[in-house]
Amino acid sequence: MIASRRFTLAALAGLAAAACQTGEAAEETGPRLLTAEASRGDLLIRAEATGTVEPVRAVEVKSLASGEILRLHADIGDYVERGFLLAEVDPRDVRNRYNQTEADLAVAQAQLEIAQAQYERQQRLLEAEVITQSEFENARLAFANGEASLVRARTNFDLAELQLADVNIRAPLDGTIIQKNVEEGTVIQSAASNVSGGAALFVMADLSRMQVRTLVDETDMGDLAAGLEAAVRVEAYPDRTFQGVVDKIEPQATVEQNVTMFPVIVSLDNRSGLLRPGMNAEVEVFIDEALDVVVVPNNAIVQTSDVGPAAMALGLDIDELDLSSFMRAGRADFGGRAGMRGMAAADGDAAGGPRAAPAAEGGVEASPGGTAEGSEADRRAAVRARIQELQEQVRAGEIPQDSLRAVMQSMRGQAGGGGGMRSGAMPGQGDAAAAPPRESRTAAVFVLGTDSIPEPRLVQIGLGDWDNTQVVSGLDEGETLVIVGAAQLQAQQQEFLNRIRSRGGSSPFGGGGRRR
Repeated sequence: MIASRRFTLAALAGLAAAACQTGEAAEETGPRLLTAEASRGDLLIRAEATGTVEPVRAVEVKSLASGEILRLHADIGDYVERGFLLAEVDPRDVRNRYNQTEADLAVAQAQLEIAQAQYERQQRLLEAEVITQSEFENARLAFANGEASLVRARTNFDLAELQLADVNIRAPLDGTIIQKNVEEGTVIQSAASNVSGGAALFVMADLSRMQVRTLVDETDMGDLAAGLEAAVRVEAYPDRTFQGVVDKIEPQATVEQNVTMFPVIVSLDNRSGLLRPGMNAEVEVFIDEALDVVVVPNNAIVQTSDVGPAAMALGLDIDELDLSSFMRAGRADFGGRAGMRGMAAADGDAAGGPRAAPAAEGGVEASPGGTAEGSEADRRAAVRARIQELQEQVRAGEIPQDSLRAVMQSMRGQAGGGGGMRSGAMPGQGDAAAAPPRESRTAAVFVLGTDSIPEPRLVQIGLGDWDNTQVVSGLDEGETLVIVGAAQLQAQQQEFLNRIRSRGGSSPFGGGGRRR
């Protein structure tokens, strides 16, 4: 097979040389191959969004007293402590009410003392049989009324005392005045007596802790979780990055311009005081990373089910290719039985060590350092067993796919490895060697051999971004890959299916008909 293809290429080369010698322009007689080289680099998986800087806690300061504002003791931008006097309201009305209740309380106390003395005297007279039982009961009732009057008078006095204190408006917390809505001479209504709740005199907040409220596309929600590190940039400080943490992901989605978004809250430490409420911010959430790994362009990756059409698009004869291994790999991935093959190699690549070979069935996986360690292998085996168990539950419909992702994210977080961003870890400083095995999946690439003929090869791929994909195993740095265009692949798919149907009972993937 190879000899015949070499002969064909040699013949084409001879024809081209002859055309050049005669002065005629050489024309390409075969498909032009686009190639790319497998290189080593870093993959940084990020979710980007924009939002607005706002305080974590903003409090509206209202008055419980009605009247004219006599004096203001704070202005916008002032930092005040809890209990600081912010404003004074005209106290004349509440002071008059306070004086009245104070006088009523004194009267009630005197009446109670008199009623008590009469009650004790009537009780002695009743024992001496000087008065009747009815007269004694009248004295007892007068004493009870005196006690009730005293309680009412004391309650009114306490309320008036509180209202007198309410004319002095004080800060409810330590923070900065970020808004002022009144001036001296303004007449305000009590927040307690007004149906609308009264007007806010001030708005104050603790600016040492800020947050950015962003809207993230729903396609990124499967990778986001509370505790992930984030980088925040604002236009006021273009050369400075503020470190933040994803604090909360709100459950209710919002739709903007027919795009479903979810609010994500990123908290920031603003003890430096540089961030101000209302600043526009660009947020970058660190989801995952793989450092110093083999990467290839995304368009060089072919699904195992598309190897046949891709081979036809490259001018290869699928009758001479044995594609049964690609068929088995595709079935294994589709059924969830592929497991976690190549995870140890993923850890080795992420740690910058030598590329580990893919784990064979029943074999021993290599540790990131290149040696088999019992404890590490046992831990990885337990992780694989747990994930396979969850995959079986997903296929059986017992748990949703989101639960599987959440468990895998938590397992990465508990291990504290570099496969995912640790809570509290700086981006790019994760310990990849301590990370739990990262799940990989099977795919195919076409490697350009020494004879300039592309050959399909199974590989294990890991992380991927918009441009590149990590190759966990099956490919070495520096190898040349052939890129299959999407239009070429689509054009050959129907022809490939027709050839499969025309074969009838023979195996559509070569390898000797029905033989396995």
